[in-house]
Amino acid sequence: MGKSRPSNRSKGDRRDKERSILNSTQVPRSKTRKSQAAVDPTALLTQATALLQTGQPDAALPIAQRALALLQPASRTPTHLSLPALSLLGEIFLELGDPASAATTFLQAVSLDPDGHLPEDMGGGVEKFLWLAQLCEEGGEESIGWFEKGTEVLGRDIADLEAQIATGKKIEESQVLLQEKMRKLAAALCGMVEVWMTDLSLSPAAETACTSLITRALAASPTAPTLQTQASLLLSQCELLEARSVLSRSLSLWQDLPAEHPDIPDFPTRISLSRLLMEAGLEDQAMGVLEGLVAEEDGSVEAWYLGGWCASLMAGLGRSSEESEAGDGEDPMDESISAKEITKDDEVPKSNGGRNALLITSREWLRNSLRLYEIQDYEDDRLRDHAVEVVEQLDGILGDVADDEGAVEEEEWEEDSEDSGDNDEDDGEDGDVEAHNSGQNDDLEMNGT
Repeated sequence: MGKSRPSNRSKGDRRDKERSILNSTQVPRSKTRKSQAAVDPTALLTQATALLQTGQPDAALPIAQRALALLQPASRTPTHLSLPALSLLGEIFLELGDPASAATTFLQAVSLDPDGHLPEDMGGGVEKFLWLAQLCEEGGEESIGWFEKGTEVLGRDIADLEAQIATGKKIEESQVLLQEKMRKLAAALCGMVEVWMTDLSLSPAAETACTSLITRALAASPTAPTLQTQASLLLSQCELLEARSVLSRSLSLWQDLPAEHPDIPDFPTRISLSRLLMEAGLEDQAMGVLEGLVAEEDGSVEAWYLGGWCASLMAGLGRSSEESEAGDGEDPMDESISAKEITKDDEVPKSNGGRNALLITSREWLRNSLRLYEIQDYEDDRLRDHAVEVVEQLDGILGDVADDEGAVEEEEWEEDSEDSGDNDEDDGEDGDVEAHNSGQNDDLEMNGT
């Protein structure tokens, strides 16, 4: 049988096809796989992670979603290969302020690694359980359940690392990882304490559970955040002196460290610390923490608010309506010190610069908080209402806004005038009068004026 006859195509036809290909705006199909290499899911996840770490979650989201689509096609049953993308997407949703989507994503990850046996570099591990403990809508027992699952995984990891160290394998690396796991375990245990103190506080088992959990947390990692949780528990048990001691110890662990030191607690932890210090009556220490916070981040509504509130307490204003224990039908400010009750002779520590300076500082900080509240569309009605309430009190004491700077200057001018008058009189008086005037100046110093 002869060969088949070739098709009768002219050279012109071939040239026309070549020309159309050269002039076409469409990319012809290629036998190479360069286009597939450009959408490698691992590279996409690396890119999305970098964007998330540089504060660009909006840009990271579509890239991570594309990686997930490649790792978990809709036509196939999901496998553990999609775990890295799911873990990253959960964190991106959290940064975008979408906790519902984050929880859904972490639940998908749990379905692929229900016991946390897969290693973290494959998207497994403990993180999804700890996030769900904080994100679950029910809270209470459900939250405790997720925390317990997380502590089981961490306990297993810690045992493995301790075994490696005992056998001399990668000792330095294993010790670093061990400390990290111990900190996470302590944080999870403290999270459980917080749930028992809030959602489950009416349970008969609450106090026993809290005591047991905080003991385990301190044994795992007695760091500043763990000590803060212990102090919070002690305050709830009305153990004020012991709580103050624990808070002071917590503060001493990091307050003299240089900026950027890894042992300095994060911003939210220090905000919580300032609240605890105020609750324990340690306003001086609280103000020191808050001054550091606003120097670090001057756009924090809560830091400015707490600083203003703290300064007002240091100046002698009574407890706010938030703290008041007045019953129904009573004036919530009954236990506060009104403007009429604040007098010039009330005792204020000399180191604080006197009452007027503290009251002025309080009003300035609270007004800064309220300005930022409006600019940022902040959502905390109780914070705003309390700030407005205290500012109104301060306005009744200090007067108009324009008086802020003048109040201090006028007070200093009056002192200078008195000192000048005393000196003039001294020129014409004997030694007894000089001694008497010297005693007056000593009294002025003691009063902080």
